[in-house]
Amino acid sequence: MNRVEFENEIKNLIINSVEVEGLTADAIDANAPLFGDDGVGLDSIDALEIGAAIKKKYAVKFKTNADENREHFRSVASLATFIAENAGINLE
Repeated sequence: MNRVEFENEIKNLIINSVEVEGLTADAIDANAPLFGDDGVGLDSIDALEIGAAIKKKYAVKFKTNADENREHFRSVASLATFIAENAGINLE
């Protein structure tokens, strides 16, 4: 699968999982932070909802309370890499 297409799929999964007014896939930079004021502006509740959606769609689980989850959820690009590696998806 093409990396850009997969990142867009992840962006849409995020949009469908959380309620952020006016958030569109085009507005999310794949390398921008997902959390905090410098990025998309998501919070910890959003992370739980996104994690549940990822588990449901890709059968990928995150470790409970693992510090590495912060790195996975850093950006759309890092999420795409983590999901692809753990779901056996080959990104071009």
